[in-house]
Amino acid sequence: MKRIIILALALAVVLGMSFSAQAKKRYVFGGGPAGGTFQVVANGIQVFPAIKNNPNFAIKAQSSAGSTENLRTVNRGRSAFGTVYAGEVFLGRSGKLAGDTNKYENVLVCGYLYGAPAQLVVRKGSGIKSAKDLVGKKVGVGNAGSGAFANCERFFTHLGIWDKIERNAMGYNDAAQAFGNEQLDAFWLLTAFPSGAVIMAAQTNDIELVPVGKDAEESGYFKAFPVFGKLTIPAGTYRGVDVDTPSFFDAALLVANADIPAEHVYELLSAIWSDAGLQHMVGQKKTFKAMSVEDGLKGVNPEATPLHPGAIKFWKEKGVLK
Repeated sequence: MKRIIILALALAVVLGMSFSAQAKKRYVFGGGPAGGTFQVVANGIQVFPAIKNNPNFAIKAQSSAGSTENLRTVNRGRSAFGTVYAGEVFLGRSGKLAGDTNKYENVLVCGYLYGAPAQLVVRKGSGIKSAKDLVGKKVGVGNAGSGAFANCERFFTHLGIWDKIERNAMGYNDAAQAFGNEQLDAFWLLTAFPSGAVIMAAQTNDIELVPVGKDAEESGYFKAFPVFGKLTIPAGTYRGVDVDTPSFFDAALLVANADIPAEHVYELLSAIWSDAGLQHMVGQKKTFKAMSVEDGLKGVNPEATPLHPGAIKFWKEKGVLK
């Protein structure tokens, strides 16, 4: 009889563990390609102890092509969370992505991560002083499915040069290597600075940054796409680049699928935007110094890019959202 009771108790423990394991949700977090900051976001959140030890859900970082792919996978529910540029969220919700009239309305904003500036790298002395000088040149335009590619296509189309360059779709590290081998005349990035790929390129080449912010200003790009902001890449950011370079940036946002329970989104934000969480993220990459409670919704227009209910609760509690 005693043996039967022990076996019954053991079975109950095993079944309890099984049910507990089944109850814990497992969410995919869409990251990005190698050499980009998106994957650092996903990896950093996955390994943060408060997330890793959360009893209600687990996060699995998964690499992706980047912003546009994350927009699509989060919208379909294949990824629960992801990093997507504000411009992609806005244009995607309204069915205005280049060559794509689908409306991605299941993607809801959770918070602001950092500003990602456009960077156009050329060789010093190439004579390329404006993006318009790229006509007929071989240009790395970002990998297909990435926010870099989408933004490059949007900006170059606005300037009237998208169909006048020799486009090479590739990730940042591959582009830097091809640039170093003189297979490219220039390559484009939309990522936080300093970029590892640009640092790599500057190790073997004397480089310059094209002042794309000036091109944007003169061409009316900011009026056509008011979601983008202006910034300057400081002199000395990269070896040999000794002048300030005007540019523009898109905001990298943490987003979630609309069907993710509000309490899980709230728990994730509470962990990541805690003092310990913010310190952890800065430890992953200095870019995340841009993250703070005060700037948690920087560049976010809730009317144009709606917030997840869990995010609404969190940012109201923090006094960021009225």
